[in-house]
Amino acid sequence: MNSEINFDKSPDGLIPVVIQDAETGKILMLGYMNRAAYDKTVAENIVTFFSRSKQRLWTKGETSNNFLHVQTILVDCDGDTILIKSTPAGPTCHTGADTCFDEVNQGKGQFLNYLQGIIHDRKVNPSEKSYTTSLFELGVNKIAQKVGEEAVELVIEAKDDNDDLFKGEAADLLFHFLVLLEHKNMDLDDIVAVLQSRHKKQ
Repeated sequence: MNSEINFDKSPDGLIPVVIQDAETGKILMLGYMNRAAYDKTVAENIVTFFSRSKQRLWTKGETSNNFLHVQTILVDCDGDTILIKSTPAGPTCHTGADTCFDEVNQGKGQFLNYLQGIIHDRKVNPSEKSYTTSLFELGVNKIAQKVGEEAVELVIEAKDDNDDLFKGEAADLLFHFLVLLEHKNMDLDDIVAVLQSRHKKQ
């Protein structure tokens, strides 16, 4: 968290909480928390609000099982608004919609940023059980070799008609490419910036 939460700013002790999908970046809903709801959320890693209509703590999904699993909690610069990045267990809205703003919760490309964070963590906090860590320990030559091998395998699968195998090889290539970027101290945004620059010249 980047600021202390100040529940006393509001006369009723409630502050707004924005819920965002950690993978897609979509805004799922807006709710309110008091200190007790916040403490319960942190303790259980499942979002609990204070329901203004029920006048009690209300865990999202307590009847539908569509829980909001907490990934990250951020606090704004004034300490009076919370942003929770979560993984929804199902539709967020009581209407059955993906979000309370009636948006389709798609766009899994945002997950790549999440995956980059995990890859970075495996580099700075090595784990003996981690395949990613083992790649970093082998060095750039081995990582680059793996990218080349996965690219060849993708080309081979592209010539066949097995979509599942093709998607699997594409995922393997993308993963090892992200590992190579991390080893080179680069970010996927750096590559996107190059593509954007080329696009502007067209």
